[in-house]
Amino acid sequence: MLDDLLGRTKLKDEIAELEDEVESLQAQLEAESERRATAVSARQEAEERVNRLEDRIADLEGRVEADTDEAAIGFRHQASVRGIRLDTVLSRLESFRGDPESVLTAYVDGDIPDSVRELLGDHAPLVSRAEPCLVCADDAGLLAVALRPPIAPDPFVTWEAAPRIDRSWFQPSGRYALALVRSDVFAVGVYEGDDRVDYEGFSSNVKSDHSKGGFSQSRFERIRDDQIAEHVEKCQDALADVDADRTFVVGDRRLIEEFETDATAAVDATGKPEPALEDAFEDFWSVAVYGL
Repeated sequence: MLDDLLGRTKLKDEIAELEDEVESLQAQLEAESERRATAVSARQEAEERVNRLEDRIADLEGRVEADTDEAAIGFRHQASVRGIRLDTVLSRLESFRGDPESVLTAYVDGDIPDSVRELLGDHAPLVSRAEPCLVCADDAGLLAVALRPPIAPDPFVTWEAAPRIDRSWFQPSGRYALALVRSDVFAVGVYEGDDRVDYEGFSSNVKSDHSKGGFSQSRFERIRDDQIAEHVEKCQDALADVDADRTFVVGDRRLIEEFETDATAAVDATGKPEPALEDAFEDFWSVAVYGL
C-alpha cells in the first residue's frame, strides 16, 4: 500500500523490466562474443590457405571472362624451368629470326594490349592466365610463347626482327641479396650470380596460430601481431646492413610488401632458415613457360 501511495510500485515494475532487458542484452552480447571468437579462429585458418591459393587463383581468373569457345582453348604446353634448361629456352628464343618488325615482344601486366589480341586471336585470353608475363610471337604463327620472369620489366610492346630478351629479367647476375621472410623466420643470402657468398638467418619467437594457450582470442591475436611486427622490424634492420647492388624479398605474401626491394615473390619455402632459403632461391629463379 505504502509503495502504491509513494509511486514505488510503478518504479519497481520499470526496474524489473529494465533488469530483464539488461539480462537479454547480456545474453546477446555473450552470444555475439562467441560468434566473434569463432569468426576470428576461422579467419586465421583461412589466412593460412590464402598464400597457397592466390597464385592458382591468378592463373584461373582469365577463364571467368572467356566465352565457352575461348575457355576450351588451353596452353599447348606448360613447364617451369631454371638453370641449364632455362638457358636452353632463352637461347632458342634469341636465335629466332623473322622479317623486320614481324616479331612481337610484349610484357603484359594487366590489360592485354590490342596488338597482342590482334596477333593471337582466339588464343589471346591465354595471356590473361599467364600474366604477368613476357609474350613472344610472330606474324607467321611460328612462334607463340609466354614466359613469367622473376624480375619484371615495365610493360612494353615492340615489333622487331627477333624477340626482345634481356637475360637479367630471367637469370641471376651481378651481386644481389635474396631474403626470405616468414612470420617467424628470416634468412638472407648475398650472391654473385648463382654463388652465395654471405648468409645470415634467424628465427623469432612468434606464437603459433594453432594454440592460444590461456589467452583470450583477441588478446592472443594482439600479442601475435605485435610479435610479428617486431620480427619484421628485425628483418628490416638485418637487410639494411646487407651489401648488395639489388635486393629481392620472397616469402609470406602479407609481409614481403613491408620491404623496399627491387622485386618480390610469394614462395612456400618452409623449415629452418638456411635450407628454406635454398628452396626459396630455386623457386624465385624458376621461370614458368606457356605455349600459346
